[in-house]
Amino acid sequence: MTKQEYSFETQLLHNKHKFDPNTGAVSVPVQYASTFHQPSVDKFGKFDYSRSLNPTREALEDIIADMEGGSRGLAFSSGMAAISTAFLLLSQGDHVVVTEDVYGGTFRMVTQVLTRFGIEHTFVDMTNLEEVKAAIQPNTKVLYVETPSNPLLKVTDIEAISTIAKGIGAWTFVDNTFMTPYLQRPLDLGADIVLHSATKFLGGHSDTLSGLAVVKDEELGKQLYALQNSFGAVLGVQDAWLVMRGIKTLSVRMNQSQESAKQIATYLENHPLITNVHFPGLENHPQYEIHSRQADGPGAVLSFEIENEDFFKEFVNHVELPVFAVSLGGVESILSYPAKMSHAAMPVSERQKRGISNTLLRLSVGLESPEDIINDFSNALELASRHLIKE
Repeated sequence: MTKQEYSFETQLLHNKHKFDPNTGAVSVPVQYASTFHQPSVDKFGKFDYSRSLNPTREALEDIIADMEGGSRGLAFSSGMAAISTAFLLLSQGDHVVVTEDVYGGTFRMVTQVLTRFGIEHTFVDMTNLEEVKAAIQPNTKVLYVETPSNPLLKVTDIEAISTIAKGIGAWTFVDNTFMTPYLQRPLDLGADIVLHSATKFLGGHSDTLSGLAVVKDEELGKQLYALQNSFGAVLGVQDAWLVMRGIKTLSVRMNQSQESAKQIATYLENHPLITNVHFPGLENHPQYEIHSRQADGPGAVLSFEIENEDFFKEFVNHVELPVFAVSLGGVESILSYPAKMSHAAMPVSERQKRGISNTLLRLSVGLESPEDIINDFSNALELASRHLIKE
């Protein structure tokens, strides 16, 4: 069997960085050097300064490029550093069309930073292709997709958006954080740049802050690298090593977490005190068919809304197992409050317009027993009910 015939799961472990060719160590060496000795005035080696290239960071960049089916990967100090650097491909007078319920940090970048440099934007419901087409202007240079979206898990047809973008000579950027390349490969569907907060599922252990970008076109890769080298928000070598370690167990973690997410979503969907459950693994999800076509699973993130704010607060107070925190994608389940966490940068009026209510919770399902999470939620809902009855 050739390397090309190996399954994705096997290639997570058996790639060109499976062991160090110099020592045989079955771990990529962590090279802390900031600068590298050069042989002579006339002859420079591959590495000269770690902002430009570092062997540990390069290993991660190679691995993510292979995972996404791209020609080049780039590792950044955070997901927002990757996203922001990709946006630096734009120039004054350009226009970008953006998924409306995008991550709060991306919303802040688009509305508070890009606008200062004369880059215009339009937010649209990207599940509606006609709305996307109507938002396009003569100066539109990027269609920015987040699918499933954060926090309402809306699904955008990546191939359709990429086709629209190519028709107008624009790029398609896709934030693939929720799915990872294990479940979804946007470059294969026509996207130009795939972006990740590797802090999440790729790292997988809530112990690193990191971002990744992958391109298929080599010329675009050179442009993005030039910006990375100029802007300088590169990933440190210890964090690069942590992400590579996390990637080795990506498939087993995602399999376990998404199977648990299916059970938890079904439980919540049938609970009388839960008004809405947003999860692409449920057959009643509006874009269930599209997601099933372009991804190999629903992922491990869902969101749900509780009946009213008083009940909502009591429920959160009584939940014990998930940590109540910012972020997602860790081995532990993480319960988040988008209105005050991931989307705090978004004004209240904008959140309400997008359906991000004050009783919406986002759950990133970890590796605990799903029955334990369900029992914990059931107990919290019961205690919240009793408390409100007493009042």
